[in-house]
Amino acid sequence: MRRWLIWGFLIAVFLPTALIVVYRFLPPPITPLMVIRLFEGQGLERDWVSWKDISPNLRRAAVAAEDNLFCEHSGFDWLSLEAAVKSYAEGKRAGGGSTISMQTAKNLFLWPRRSVVRKALEVPLTGAVELLWPKQRIMEVYLNIAEWGPGIYGAEAAARAYYGVSASKLSLRQASQLAAVLPSPLKWRASPPEDYVARRAATIRKRIGQLGPLLDCVSE
Repeated sequence: MRRWLIWGFLIAVFLPTALIVVYRFLPPPITPLMVIRLFEGQGLERDWVSWKDISPNLRRAAVAAEDNLFCEHSGFDWLSLEAAVKSYAEGKRAGGGSTISMQTAKNLFLWPRRSVVRKALEVPLTGAVELLWPKQRIMEVYLNIAEWGPGIYGAEAAARAYYGVSASKLSLRQASQLAAVLPSPLKWRASPPEDYVARRAATIRKRIGQLGPLLDCVSE
């Protein structure tokens, strides 16, 4: 029994690390969320595109919407993370605390349901992602595996589904609408946007103009 526990621990530690190394260079074939959605009866529409084929408008909008300090931090917003864990422990809704780096690690390896256990697992996975990938790769993977609607994954599929264009051709308005629905893509639609999404998208566009050098790593 002890031997199996040791082997289980080693696999749990080293397999994700090995995959992170592989995914530094190759597109992840599928994610846990995609598998779950398939079992729920949803489809799977996804076309991987490289960094240069994702509009800078969408890269900037993602930072403005989800993680203003993405280019500056080492993967974690510790104050927000501590507050999220404390809220969960107190039985409150544990929102916030996840940087784009943490969301990328979670989307690649973990389940979507929030819990303290999942949040704890995100920490070492995020550390490995930040150590082994440059910021551009983190954003590239994030935007290629993000859920944007029932069966819609990644920037290319979302751009074509909602606007009939490729991800490289997204305008600032379109990109801000896509970024606006990232927290709840099955509840909100990017286009046509309901009032809340339109207001949130306008806020994102305004924030892009305010962030300046904080967008440098995703603007190249």
